[in-house]
Amino acid sequence: MALIYIIEDDDSIREIEVFALMNAGHKAVGFPCAKDFYKKTEEILPDLCLVDIMLPDENGNEIVRKLRQNPSTKKIPIIMVTAKTTELDLVKGIEDGADDYIKKPFSVMELISRVKALLRRTQPEEIKELVLDSLVINNEKHEVTIDGKNVELTFKEYELLSLFVRNKGIVLRRDIIMDRVWGTDYEGESRTIDMHVKTLRQKLGSYGNRIRTVRNVGYVIE
Repeated sequence: MALIYIIEDDDSIREIEVFALMNAGHKAVGFPCAKDFYKKTEEILPDLCLVDIMLPDENGNEIVRKLRQNPSTKKIPIIMVTAKTTELDLVKGIEDGADDYIKKPFSVMELISRVKALLRRTQPEEIKELVLDSLVINNEKHEVTIDGKNVELTFKEYELLSLFVRNKGIVLRRDIIMDRVWGTDYEGESRTIDMHVKTLRQKLGSYGNRIRTVRNVGYVIE
């Protein structure tokens, strides 16, 4: 059972999210605004957060940025819930530090699937270290370095890079990536992988150029 915090100002949507997550075996606590959420995190940290973008007292993107800047909350998995649908809006959420996003309106099945997949990422990794030339993935510390310099990645970006490096030179189909990284076969958001690869490439600098797109198939790291 995971403790999940939901920041959502729409009472009906918040109640649905809490009810669905409780039925799935989790403990869910809803907050109508950022202020109440911050106060609760000072008492106990959640295992995952669902953050709406449009809130009465603070933008969801700002909440995500603050969580990532705080050492005590920087590792908390975050799913953004948004009514905004442009690619720029979605990429911005990921760049700010969100691990995944759900677009309104969404189904209860999709919500549970996304939450389950992201929670699975917190399980310990068996391989202690992955190496690609001077790029090192340390699974014990959950950090990535290039030439000894730390590279800050979100949970999803970290998992995606690990999958690529484990399968260096092998073209990974999109459905395999969705299953291994998101833990789901949900195909309703075909741009999810592309947006995460885009931000990952940017953060990896020259190593980002080694992630090659194989048209109509998937991706490979060389």
